[in-house]
Amino acid sequence: MLVVDNLLVSEEIFENEFVCNLAKCKGECCVAGDSGAPVRLDELKSLESEFENYKTYLTDEGIESIEKNGFTIYDEEDKTHKTTLIEGGPCAYINYDERGIAICGIERAYLDKKTTYRKPISCHLYPIRVSNLGELTAVNYEEWDICSDACQLGKELKVPVYRFLKEPLIRAYGEEVYSTLDAYFQQNCSQ
Repeated sequence: MLVVDNLLVSEEIFENEFVCNLAKCKGECCVAGDSGAPVRLDELKSLESEFENYKTYLTDEGIESIEKNGFTIYDEEDKTHKTTLIEGGPCAYINYDERGIAICGIERAYLDKKTTYRKPISCHLYPIRVSNLGELTAVNYEEWDICSDACQLGKELKVPVYRFLKEPLIRAYGEEVYSTLDAYFQQNCSQ
């Protein structure tokens, strides 16, 4: 484990390789699972206030689920807000591109400059999962079998998880933390 500021960083983000392979997985991480993605408290306001800006990028079923169930569902077990699902299935914020690949409607609106909110940071950081441990925040790699193609592509391209997630890591923790992670990798992991 590496400690950077208040982050407890698992070495798995340096040891494992990963590059999303949407052509193979079709964005299954936005479809599968038994609950939505974690949403930080500071993101709740953005989800709600930006809704009209990204609404047209969602499916009719997603909009209906959000309007019926709210922008998030509070998970009592995890004590966290999570994205609303469509009838216990895919994320309500999902849409599909012309190839049938599941994409985040919020992020598509962001890339089209229709909203200032990109998407929940937990989605942007995936396959890194973050959990609070009192004063520390644990930063861990989560391995999921639906991402096996991403792991294979990461190995082929020799891209460690942390490097694939450079942009979201900087978004979440800042340039200085990312530079520290990169320096650690260069000193301890690269060959």
